[in-house]
Amino acid sequence: MIICIGAGPGDVGYLTQRGAELIRSADVVAGFDAVVKVVSSVIVPGTEVVTMGYRDQVEKLDEVARAHHEGKRCVVVFMGDIHFSGFQYLERVERACGHPVETLPGISSAQILASRAKVCFDETSFITFHRRGDLTPFKRHLVHVLEDQRNAIVIPCPWDAARSFMPPHIAAYLLEQGIDAGHPTEVWENLTGAEAQWRGNLGDCVAQTFSDMSIMLIRTRNPMASQIEAAPAQ
Repeated sequence: MIICIGAGPGDVGYLTQRGAELIRSADVVAGFDAVVKVVSSVIVPGTEVVTMGYRDQVEKLDEVARAHHEGKRCVVVFMGDIHFSGFQYLERVERACGHPVETLPGISSAQILASRAKVCFDETSFITFHRRGDLTPFKRHLVHVLEDQRNAIVIPCPWDAARSFMPPHIAAYLLEQGIDAGHPTEVWENLTGAEAQWRGNLGDCVAQTFSDMSIMLIRTRNPMASQIEAAPAQ
C-alpha cells in the first residue's frame, strides 16, 4: 500500500480521523520536514520516517518507492489538501512508484481562510502560485477572476527571489494590469497555528511584508454588493 494524505493546514487537530488511522498503521511515513512535524504526535514509535526538502525530494521519494515495492505500508503526507495545491508533488510520488497511488483529502488552508473570512466558494475562485513552471497563465486568470467580480483566494509562491510571487508582488502585478487598488484585501499567516492577519486594500498591500506561510484573500469590488451593505435596515 502507498497512499498520499492531506495532513491539514498546520495543526494536527485538523487531521482527519481516517488520515490519523493510516499514519498510525504505516510502516513508513514520508513527507517534507514541516509536514511530518505536524503529524509527529500520531506516528507510532518505531515507524520509519523519511523526511525531505525541495533539493532531495526525488532521491527520498525513490527511497519510499523501494519500501513500497518491498511490501511495506507507506504514507506520504502533504500540507493541507492534495487537490488544492499538491498535484506536482503527487506526480513526483507516482513517478517514483511507477504507477498511480491512492489519495486521501485533507482540510486546506483555503477552506480555513474561507471560514475565517466568511466567504462562499460559490462566489470565490481559488488560485495557487505554489507551483513550478511558468506562472503567467495563472496570473492572467487571477486578473480575469477579479474583472468578473469574484473573490479570489490565492496561495502565493514563496520560493527564491527570482521566482517569489508573494502578496506584495501579487498586488503590484494586479495594479499594473489595471485592477482597482481599492479591492479589500486580507493576508493570513500560519493559519491554525500562530495566526496573524492583515487587512487593508490592494494598494496598501504592496508595501507590506509577510512570511512564507501566507494565504491571501482579495474581495470583489462589486458595486451592487457595496450598495447592499450600505443600505439601511428596513
